[in-house]
Amino acid sequence: MTPAAYAVLDLDAVRHNLSIVRSLAPDAKIMAVIKANGYGHGMLRMAQALQEIDAFAVARVDEGVRLRKAGITNRIAVLEGFSCVEELADVLHYQLEPVVHTFTQLEMLEADTKLNAVDVNNLKPSPEGEGWVRGNKRSVWLKIDTGMNRLGFKPIDFKAAHQRLSQCSVIKQPINLMTHFANADDINDAKTLTQIKLFNETVAGIPGERSLANSAGILGWHDSLNDWVRPGVMLYGISPFPDSTGGQLGLKPVMELHSHLIAVKQLEAGDTVGYGGSWLCEKPTTLGVVAIGYGDGYPRYAKTGTPVLVNGLRVPLIGRVSMDMITVDLGVQIKAKPGDPVTLWGENLPVEEIAQSADTIPYTLVC
Repeated sequence: MTPAAYAVLDLDAVRHNLSIVRSLAPDAKIMAVIKANGYGHGMLRMAQALQEIDAFAVARVDEGVRLRKAGITNRIAVLEGFSCVEELADVLHYQLEPVVHTFTQLEMLEADTKLNAVDVNNLKPSPEGEGWVRGNKRSVWLKIDTGMNRLGFKPIDFKAAHQRLSQCSVIKQPINLMTHFANADDINDAKTLTQIKLFNETVAGIPGERSLANSAGILGWHDSLNDWVRPGVMLYGISPFPDSTGGQLGLKPVMELHSHLIAVKQLEAGDTVGYGGSWLCEKPTTLGVVAIGYGDGYPRYAKTGTPVLVNGLRVPLIGRVSMDMITVDLGVQIKAKPGDPVTLWGENLPVEEIAQSADTIPYTLVC
């Protein structure tokens, strides 16, 4: 039996979106960002669909461990790095590539005497047969805070951090270097160019592969393209810019969200709809009740007028979104009946449009 609310994923679309990344950054390696359960699309599902990728990026160590245990052998970067010795142990054992962004992390690396005393030139295969041997030289990403003011070393601290990391005997040299943009989704904001300039000045003369561009960087800031790019939301067919949709950028939506009508009823002028009676019928109205709500991931704050597709035609949301139901004005669809298909976002109804109507961003909806 088909569930009341369900998502349909188009894996050919994610591969199409990857081809767009390649066309825009033909000389760069690609690190596909599949954190937050693949932006709600399924982390392992996305990893399997993109196995030809150069590397994956996740937010947290446990995500990388799950990918390894599922048989994913691609390089895996951990964007939040490790925050305790237990996570560091998993990073080493499962051959993950952590982002190093604090002196506390450096202290943990330096304090691991077993890590730094190992003879990296005389290694033996893992007895577990897993292939990830404690003591192998590890790739890491050293992060520079160029203005996001979240994670990363300030430029004034970069050389000291780089020197200390270089002295860890099992850290693969040269060290990879990265930063993250704060305002790249606004192509009229010069802060991104300032961040690019500061990054380049900070790492000038330092060997190592560079990574700056996220989805917005790939699409809107050519100067940010470097050795590696890190596409995230664009892989799922969504625009990183607030004034466009993925379709307008040549991307294809990977996720569609569907449900169906469970009731159709006639209301009179003066009737109110839903909790709080926030919507008032100004004339006789054919009301449709759809089996989806905020408990299923539909945005609680979607406004009256938010478009919904019933039988492929647009109708407006009316009244408040409930936990497992929404109500729509069926208008001229006088033949609509329970069981008829409803699309909440997908083809012909961009998720960006729904997010705008709910005063949020499309990331929150698909996640």
